[in-house]
Amino acid sequence: MFKAELIDQAAQFKSANEDGSRNLAGCPALVLNADYTPLSYYPLSLWPWQTAIKAVFLDRVDIIECYDREVHSPSLDMKIPSVIALRQYVKQSEFPAFTRFNLFLRDRFTCQYCGSEENLTFDHVIPRRLGGKTTWENIASACAPCNMKKGGRTPKQAGMTMVNPIRPTSWQLQHIGKGFPPNYLHETWRDWLYWDIELEG
Repeated sequence: MFKAELIDQAAQFKSANEDGSRNLAGCPALVLNADYTPLSYYPLSLWPWQTAIKAVFLDRVDIIECYDREVHSPSLDMKIPSVIALRQYVKQSEFPAFTRFNLFLRDRFTCQYCGSEENLTFDHVIPRRLGGKTTWENIASACAPCNMKKGGRTPKQAGMTMVNPIRPTSWQLQHIGKGFPPNYLHETWRDWLYWDIELEG
């Protein structure tokens, strides 16, 4: 069978919208790089089942694990992939995007002044009025009370101590992210993810 015909068949698989008895939206595929490491931990690299099946028919991925569920076309039944690996290696960028979430992740979702995990905001270590810029090296996670206490002063002026913020590498953020697994991990993903959680006996 020609690849084009296979792709046409993949497009004919019934979707969750066409079959109300199936909720296939809950069957994403974990995407691994060609070296079998996750493309990303944060956000976790997941593809919808339709994208995963299309990638299989385009020979862009290998199926590593499957769900115990199938989709059907007029001439083909196929188990839904739960873990797939890219056939071509994707090089990761050295530095992550400068985003609110990545800043919180770098600081392990804690205030850099008191360690609180509540009411987190961002603080300019050197205030903008003193020439402080909005950069990795000058923004820190801070709880609202510490942010108010520090005000428009430097930490030294406010009598507060902290670890100087840094621009993290993508590897550093991935490493930190392993300590914060998402709420849902399918059992077939666990051999491919390395979260800092206690192993079951």
